[in-house]
Parts: sequence; C-alpha cells; structure tokens
Amino acid sequence: MVYGAIDLHMRHSEIRIVGGEGQVIRERRIVTSAERLVAAFAGVGPIRVLLEAGTESEWVACALEAAGDEVIVADPNFAPMYGERQRRVKTDRRDVAALAEANRQGWFRRANRRSAAQRAMQQQLRSRRVLVQMRTRAISVIRSVTRQEGYRVPRGRAAAVPARLATLALPAALQRILAPLGRTVEQLTTEIAALDTALEAQAAADPLVQRLQTVPGVGVVAAWMFRAFIDDIARFGNAAQVSAALGLVPREDSSAERRHRGHITKAGPSDLRSVLVQAAWACWRSHRSGTLRAWVEAVARRRGRRIAVVALARRLSRILFAIWRDATVFQPAVLAA
Repeated sequence: MVYGAIDLHMRHSEIRIVGGEGQVIRERRIVTSAERLVAAFAGVGPIRVLLEAGTESEWVACALEAAGDEVIVADPNFAPMYGERQRRVKTDRRDVAALAEANRQGWFRRANRRSAAQRAMQQQLRSRRVLVQMRTRAISVIRSVTRQEGYRVPRGRAAAVPARLATLALPAALQRILAPLGRTVEQLTTEIAALDTALEAQAAADPLVQRLQTVPGVGVVAAWMFRAFIDDIARFGNAAQVSAALGLVPREDSSAERRHRGHITKAGPSDLRSVLVQAAWACWRSHRSGTLRAWVEAVARRRGRRIAVVALARRLSRILFAIWRDATVFQPAVLAA
C-alpha cells in the first residue's frame, strides 16, 4: 500500500504520495476540485489518503471514496500527527509532508464523520440559528432607537414585536426609520416558523427524537441538535463522555493531594451547549421534572443559580444519552429511586 495526504485549502491544495519506506512518489499543488483530487491519487495502486477534518473535508473524502480510495479524516487537534511539538517554519509543503508521514506511521486520530442525514439536519439547524440571530439583532436595534427617543417597546415574545411597536404613538419620521426593521422581523418570524414546522414534521417520523422530547424542558430543536451531534450512540462509552464532549464538565488542575476545579471547559458545540442551558431553565420551572427540580434547587442554595443551571444542563445531557442508549423515555420515578 502507498500513503497519500492532502493539505486542503479552498482554491489550491497540496498533495503528497509516499511509499511504504517513505519515498516520495508524487508531490504537487493542484486546484481543489473533485476531478483534480481524484486524478492526483489515481494510478498508484491501493492507497490510503489522510486529510484533516474541516469545512470541506467531507465532500473531498466522499469524492475519493467514490473513486475507490481509502480515506482517513483526522482530528487536527491531535498534536503527534505533525511530528514536532513546535513548528517554527510552517508551509503547506511541510504540512502535507507531515501528514503523509503520519499516515504512513499511523500517527493520527480519526475524527467523527457524521451521517449524511445528520449533516443535513445540522445545516438545517444552523440556518434556523442564523435567522433567529438576525431577528434578535433587528429587535435590539428597534428597542435601542425607540429608547433614544423616549419610547419603550413592551416586553414579550419576539414574534409580537412588530404588533407591539404599532401600538406606540411614534412620530412619523421615527415610524419611517423603524418600518423596514419591523418588516424584517415579520419576514424572519415567518421563515423561522416554517423551519420549526418542518422540524416538527421530521420529529414526528423519528421515534428517537420523540423520546428525547419526553425530558422536561427539551423541545424539538434541542432534541434534534442533540441527535445530530451524537449521530452514533456507540461513539460514547458512557454519559460522562457525552457531558465532556459538550464542554459541560469543569476544568481541572489537580496533582497529588491538591485538587482544583474551575469553570466548565466549553469544549464542543457552543450552540448545543447554550440550548441545553436554556432547556435546563425550562426544566427547572417545569412541574414534570420530578426530583430534578428539588435537586437543582438544592444545588442553587449551595452554589448559586447560575452554577446550578449549568449543573442541570450537564445532567440533562446524561439523561438524554441514557434515553437513547436504553431506548426508553424520561421516567421521574427512576430518578427518585
């Protein structure tokens, strides 16, 4: 077998192919396209190609696999893959040489490659998140402009902001300024509602997402985000690994008898972590949460509400994992046992 590597970039990429003894068989800079990449690794016999996980790594991996090549998508945070602790001279040619040698020696850690269905779901959820952020920014500007002129938009749901704005007796000049923002909020609300309807329809056909939603505070968006992130339950050996992957466990610097734990690591996807914290607040207020509510209130009395809600988010991530693993639903009685 021969070993290949790609230092992948948007327009041009460096490729390198080495033999079993490390001898260079092919090395060149090519245009980043499926046709050029497939051709670059053709004609050398059985080959294993390594590239770093990134924005464009999946389509490149799929193109090479369709051509019959074995592909490794590697975790770029795995330092031994580069061979040196400190790379004082960093170029694309040096990077691809290090990747080719890592491929030959096995100095890599595979990155998780999500299924096509869950990649599509993540893209759908990302689109929704961007629309929500756009609406939030538009509403913030509306509130800021009205406050500067001595008016207040009543608090309430984001979707109702245009209607509440219309109830204010604003000067004509101020109405003309705010009208485009109000229309933008209305249009964004319509788009968000359409996406939510689609997510609910997809959830109705997915038994796992329905089971995840039995957890108090976990809605369709949180359930889908968790499902898309985990993708394959076998990736995690236990619930604690899920909490760690989501960045919901404390930082720790301990040695011998000294033990120091700090704030959460915030590793993993920040959007899912944020949604789980929101779900934790909703769970805290829910009367369906059983002993979870008493538990989080006890933590709040000792450590404060902000630490307590993050602790509850961590516990919710473990409950969601257990529901998926055991093919069950949320059971408050089990928590009380």
